[in-house]
Amino acid sequence: MAERLEAGELTVEDATEKARETLLRILTAAPKSRAELEQSLARKGYPEAVVGPVLDRFDEVGLVDDAAYADMLVRTRHAERGLSRRALAMELRRRGIAEETAADALEQVDPDDERAAALALARKHVARTRGLDRDVRVRRAVGALGRKGYATGVSFGVVRDALAQEGEDEFDDYPGVED
Repeated sequence: MAERLEAGELTVEDATEKARETLLRILTAAPKSRAELEQSLARKGYPEAVVGPVLDRFDEVGLVDDAAYADMLVRTRHAERGLSRRALAMELRRRGIAEETAADALEQVDPDDERAAALALARKHVARTRGLDRDVRVRRAVGALGRKGYATGVSFGVVRDALAQEGEDEFDDYPGVED
């Protein structure tokens, strides 16, 4: 795209219109952060001189809103996938959301909500491993929670609770278990 602009094959107005169409197509498929859209257009060869103004206009009309995007991402990823605040923060950072915007979005998930989500995941993983050795069940469930971003102490605590609900009480030999 940049080469065509430099060669005079394409005017800035034409490139701007093509960038606008490309952005609308991308946003029709799924919401994205401004940084993701910038990267996508850069990969397609659009020069920054075209990308910046088009994205600024999309910001003005509300088609690109990192705060709303971050709120939606936190809400859905926590509710649907049970991701912890730590995992959500990493995902927001990876998607180019500013730290302050991410922090505001993460306020939706309070510690009680996070622990409830961890407990629900622990119950699910413990139920899947019914009939296996207790240590295997613990290791698998704690590992699954760790991959969702939960701290080890929280993971052991909710796995202990999930096992206790099934009638398993022997959990004293695991260090760092949250009470």
